[in-house]
Amino acid sequence: MNLVERVKKLLIAPTQEWAVIKSETHSVLGLYTQYVMLLAAIPAVGNFIGQSVVGYSGLGPTYRVPMAAGVANLVIAYVLSLGSVYVMAVVIDTLAPKFAGEKDFMQAFKVAAFFPTASWLAGVFSIVPALAILWLVGTFYSLWLLYTGLSQLMEVPEDKSIAYTTVVLLVAIVIMLVSAVVAALAIPSPSRGF
Repeated sequence: MNLVERVKKLLIAPTQEWAVIKSETHSVLGLYTQYVMLLAAIPAVGNFIGQSVVGYSGLGPTYRVPMAAGVANLVIAYVLSLGSVYVMAVVIDTLAPKFAGEKDFMQAFKVAAFFPTASWLAGVFSIVPALAILWLVGTFYSLWLLYTGLSQLMEVPEDKSIAYTTVVLLVAIVIMLVSAVVAALAIPSPSRGF
């Protein structure tokens, strides 16, 4: 699997790429080491650079998160991101039969590993805190990747696909919020906002 080609095809022609992904043979370890670990590092490193090197500035002075707290946040956010992929795969696999889909952990893991691609890439905007809001563009596109991937790989009937995607999305939001709060606890109180 060529990382750059996979990313490009998922972003440009996701429906066709999901069909290719469905027929591929992967292992959990292989997907982690060849794809997930590389792309999940982008937002973690981008956040670290944006918060601890570039810093936040409004109308006043620039504030930077101390390096030690920034590194702690980077490591925690990265590890939680890796764990979230596995948890999402379990959720996707567990919920599939409830929506007349096929229970297949490896297909569920493929969806969990590949659908965040656009969001992970958009994490590069975190390098400049003023542009970090653009991460939402990638995140919204990742929702489309989730929808198209779930329906194809988990073989959920079209009439239940939206409901299945919605439930999986709600779980993903909860996982993301919990991960963000836990990672933010490594940052000193004045800069994290709570």
